[in-house]
Amino acid sequence: MSEKITLRVGEALVAGGPPGTAAEPEVVIGEMDGPFGTAFANLMGNQTKGHSKVLAIMNTDIMVRPPTLMVSKVTVNDNRYTNILMGTVQAAIANGVLDSIRNKDIPKEKVNELGIIVSVWLNPSVSKDDNLDHKVLFDIHRKATSSAINKAMTNQPDIDWLLENQDSIIHKYFQMGLDGKI
Repeated sequence: MSEKITLRVGEALVAGGPPGTAAEPEVVIGEMDGPFGTAFANLMGNQTKGHSKVLAIMNTDIMVRPPTLMVSKVTVNDNRYTNILMGTVQAAIANGVLDSIRNKDIPKEKVNELGIIVSVWLNPSVSKDDNLDHKVLFDIHRKATSSAINKAMTNQPDIDWLLENQDSIIHKYFQMGLDGKI
């Protein structure tokens, strides 16, 4: 039997595709029979206009395990954006979760005990892109989800690395501000 997974947190950024396709999920993973499960249920039942919470699914009527709740970081108020988020990205997140089980980041024997909350960032520009490559968008969000779960489950970056590299890491947008670009 695997150790109890009370609460794990991770994030990842995967870019490199066409404009608007970058993914930056933040994940929280925990046991459903404790405080995490209460938070999961509260999010599921506390729907907010423009920030709907939905389960990650492979296709209609095929929910992924562990149950995974998607929460949008961006206010959703455009039908095309909604369809991309609740289609391409939703399926990508579900596949990223399964990749995490296949990679043994999530113990297979724990899939019915754990839950995952994924805070999803999808660039609003995708709804204006008539040439959006859904395969690239899918692949990037799948990889980012799997990476964020890996970081959560392995407690990365660890504190020693953070302390060692603290002064050499400059937030991208902070640097852009320093450079007068934002």
